[in-house]
Amino acid sequence: MALNKPFNRGPRLPFKKKEAEHNINQFIRATEVRLVGDNVEQGVYSLRDALAIADEQELDLVEISPNAVPPVCKVTDYNKFIYEQKKKLKEIKSNAKQTVIKEIRFGPNTDDHDFDFKLKHAIKFLEAGEKVRAYVHFKGRAIVYKEQGEILLLRFAQALEEVGKVEQLPKLEGKRMFLTVTPKGAKK
Repeated sequence: MALNKPFNRGPRLPFKKKEAEHNINQFIRATEVRLVGDNVEQGVYSLRDALAIADEQELDLVEISPNAVPPVCKVTDYNKFIYEQKKKLKEIKSNAKQTVIKEIRFGPNTDDHDFDFKLKHAIKFLEAGEKVRAYVHFKGRAIVYKEQGEILLLRFAQALEEVGKVEQLPKLEGKRMFLTVTPKGAKK
């Protein structure tokens, strides 16, 4: 093998941006399609006829349901079709409710005053419609007081009975014992 000879990679292909998400026009493989769209008589057409109808209206034939028998194709402007789909997805995302989880940390030997202070915060969070995750963090040898931590969390859950319901009972994970409380009637 000669070291001076450059490596031949073959013909260079142009850079392709992104392949279309849907089959359009000549890329549709089916022989018959169910045609839908504005200013189109809905029905089953041969691919050639459907392409002719789309071409007549100077629009694209977009395969919107490839798994149907026969595949469903829509006569529309492809860029407008993609824009509307993105707009729908954005609207769905904006309507989806984000669940906020507020954390409240206790030690195994938390005083009554600190407990009441944190309880007031938890009540505010639950009334605002947010979940509350209370946990007892055990440092070093404090893991010996597991029962004390569990009693503290159960007392916390009992105090929140009016505004929230317990989603997850106290559970020890590593050096933390968790309790999750969800709001009963979320504020809108």
